[in-house]
Amino acid sequence: MLSLILYNCLLPFGLLLMLPGAIVKMRRRNGKWRDLAQRFGTFSPDTMRAIYALPQEQRLWVHAVSVGEVNVAVKLMTRLLQADAGVGIVLSSTTPTGHALAADFAARHPGRVVAIFSPLDFPTVGWKMLDILKPTQLLLVEAEVWPNLTTQARTRGVPVSLVNARLSPRSARRYLKFRWFIRPIFRQLKQVLVQEEADIAKWLGFGVDPARIHLTGSIKYDPDGAAVSETKVEELRGVLARSGVLPTQPVLLAASTHAGEEIEMGRVFQKLRESVPDLALLIVPRHVERRAEIAAALQTLGLQPALRSHDAATVEPAAPCLIIDTTGELAAWQHLATVVVIGKSFLAEGGQNPAEAALARKPVLFGPHMENFTPLVDLLLKHEGAQQVSGFDELTSACRALLTNSAAAGRMAANGNAALVVHEGATRRTVERVLR
Repeated sequence: MLSLILYNCLLPFGLLLMLPGAIVKMRRRNGKWRDLAQRFGTFSPDTMRAIYALPQEQRLWVHAVSVGEVNVAVKLMTRLLQADAGVGIVLSSTTPTGHALAADFAARHPGRVVAIFSPLDFPTVGWKMLDILKPTQLLLVEAEVWPNLTTQARTRGVPVSLVNARLSPRSARRYLKFRWFIRPIFRQLKQVLVQEEADIAKWLGFGVDPARIHLTGSIKYDPDGAAVSETKVEELRGVLARSGVLPTQPVLLAASTHAGEEIEMGRVFQKLRESVPDLALLIVPRHVERRAEIAAALQTLGLQPALRSHDAATVEPAAPCLIIDTTGELAAWQHLATVVVIGKSFLAEGGQNPAEAALARKPVLFGPHMENFTPLVDLLLKHEGAQQVSGFDELTSACRALLTNSAAAGRMAANGNAALVVHEGATRRTVERVLR
């Protein structure tokens, strides 16, 4: 396959170019040097014993890149484990934050789930991993199709499925430019389980056999099984109370913020307190390693933010502000919010997922840049289950309207939750396709 030969010629150079940035990210996100060994298919004796102990008749290798994809995988795997007692799963992830969530899930399912770091897509590494894991299926979450691994798995008769498949407009444009290269890879997929009907034409254009494309809906947006543990919500309610935020106080939550958005949210917060004086601000950054940078920026406004990771930390009563610098808690925190603002939608492109806030029955606001979630945004806006604003001035006005009008906030929250009904059952349908 010419495209695979070209890919393998270019791969070492691409990895060398990305290496400095990858090392910086690894250090910022508490990655360990010893984790690199797993990237080459080398595992500790304990991990090897855990892999060998997994059920063999139905052993699934599930790959998810980072936190968002791991959350989708966790939802899918929970259903898979319930549906078939003979299923064993190896869950691989790429980022340290994603691996932390994967490891937590594996710890709760000993003997059935093992979490590892994803291997590099070198031919020799892929063969080694397939020898060690001996999967009966390979499930790739959302858009992570590896040329070497996909080809090697198919050669061995291991079916490869793309589950919860999605293509952002940016990815679709990039793939179209290199369609000649990716067509032979995508043609090897056993099935592509897409989120939206409009996605079918995209995958057809990339050479996937129409008989292998199935509309299942979005696992991420599926209300079924999306309920956050009430125990976790109560735990975080206790965190708020200990930090000095009363249950009666309205809470503005900025979710998955990126650089520059936190200080702007601080300014919005200060303006809103003129009409909502008891308002509290929670900031959940997309990358928690930026906590010090975020705190310093907010301090230039006169705010004194506390950190969630410091159990004894208390907020400033005059302007209560808390930075959530822990991972895996965003969904639960949104249940405690009065209004949720989606990050990466103002000063960066792409946006972040607003579904969790809608599923939590909260009014949702986001900025002009939600390109990676266009179908979901269109759905929420069509049902008046969210509001898109042009910038921070309009955001201030929209937040004020919702914070001072509980009926309007309630309508938006109910509409957003109802809009996601079209994805209900997506997890079940995906499980049926996988086990079939």
